[in-house]
Amino acid sequence: MKLPKIRELLEAVKALVVGPYTSRFPRKPHVPFKSFRGQPQFNEDFCVGCLACEEVCPAGAIGHNDAVSGGKAVRTIYHYTDTCIFCGECEAACIADHKGIKLSTEWDLAFFDRNRAFESIDRDLVTCERCGAVVAARRHLQWITDRLGELAFSSPTLYQTKLKELGLIDDNPAAVHRENARSDRLKTLCAHCRRQTTAGA
Repeated sequence: MKLPKIRELLEAVKALVVGPYTSRFPRKPHVPFKSFRGQPQFNEDFCVGCLACEEVCPAGAIGHNDAVSGGKAVRTIYHYTDTCIFCGECEAACIADHKGIKLSTEWDLAFFDRNRAFESIDRDLVTCERCGAVVAARRHLQWITDRLGELAFSSPTLYQTKLKELGLIDDNPAAVHRENARSDRLKTLCAHCRRQTTAGA
């Protein structure tokens, strides 16, 4: 039988005095390293609802649902923890300075109830005043106008968004016109209706 080496003896004595190298989980909560890639989490203050994270997610762990009813339009963005591979592509693609969705150090994600394995965030939508189609999330349009500055006033949709944000015009959409008219061009319109009103004006 081989005798233990001096290094092995030192490690054994050290383990008796200092304790094991591993964490004391589950007696004490495990604190992962700062660079640990845990569950991505939406940030209520920064997410603009642009869906860039959904576009780049390789696992399809991010999805959304647009609901328009009773004059209220809301986009709900879902993140499914049980499908996520924690690659960080969502954070890398986030247009809101990579702060709309960020990887956290949250790692203990085991659930008995699978319905808890997701999170969601809601964003108000802007709809076309002619056909009712979804244009974009309101905060996404506000983000664009902030980046473009005075250039945003070249687009009627962005122009209306900025005026509503400043509280200079009513938030209620104007009555829908059946005929294409020049007044339609100053409304918040989807791309299809914008082409129709521009060509027909």
